[in-house]
Amino acid sequence: MDNMLKFNTISDYNVFNKNPTLHPLVSVVDLSKADPRTGSRMYFGFYTIFLKEVKCGDLTYGKNTYDYQEGTLVFLAPGQVAGVNSNGQFYQPKGYALIFHADLIHGTSLGRHINQYSFFSYDTREALHVSEKERQIVLDCFSKIQYELEHAIDKHSRKLIASNIELFLDYCQRFYDRQFITRETAHKGILERFETLLNEYYESETPNTIGLPSVAWCAGELNLSANYFGDLIKKETGRTAQDYIQSKIIDIAKERIFDLSKSVSQIASDLGFKYPAHFTRLFKQRVGVTPNEYRSQN
Repeated sequence: MDNMLKFNTISDYNVFNKNPTLHPLVSVVDLSKADPRTGSRMYFGFYTIFLKEVKCGDLTYGKNTYDYQEGTLVFLAPGQVAGVNSNGQFYQPKGYALIFHADLIHGTSLGRHINQYSFFSYDTREALHVSEKERQIVLDCFSKIQYELEHAIDKHSRKLIASNIELFLDYCQRFYDRQFITRETAHKGILERFETLLNEYYESETPNTIGLPSVAWCAGELNLSANYFGDLIKKETGRTAQDYIQSKIIDIAKERIFDLSKSVSQIASDLGFKYPAHFTRLFKQRVGVTPNEYRSQN
């Protein structure tokens, strides 16, 4: 799977899969029309959503493999590379791909809100597993988009197509919320592991070398993407991952402030703050008083 195919335009991908190009910026691709092929890496210059309907090898993203089974959706933002590892075997693609260029949604409601769909930045083990009923909703959304593509282009076309894509993505947001609940076994322990990770972080010398623990660093240590990790923590706790980290830091700081052998500046440094003033500002925001005032009061 060393070869890489590059698809910069909607037409490029349609030609590859033997689908007609009805609109230069958007297409619903019927993958069953494509010729049998072996796995390869693929670069996409546009938004891409796959609905898989057949076992065709392992879908790879970067150096990792998606949790990608029959009846799953995978979302790729422009500029991402994915591929199928079929171990050199030919397979017949089946399912659908919704592809649309960023130029389609500029100036639309979807264009203003596209960054809110954080699942475009999810990665390994984070595909959306849909039920049969959810799959029918997905196909219905694709059907409405296809209807507009087959309709003669008029002044309403762009708005209706973008609105139907936005409706589809809103459904996917709901389906992901459901998945966070129904896949509780798969997610079980993430919060506990997050808490343990932060405890171990501050029991080591790590803060002195890399500073404050970031959301991205914590997600990486837990083998999750930053967006998926952040969404999962928000669903579990009602708080952002950054808020959770900061609360943990302040709890540890409150305990360490009672060590009178260390100055507030030293405590700030031990916690990973580059500048003591940043620690003082965060502490006052969270506690209502400065670290020195807290020390004096207690």
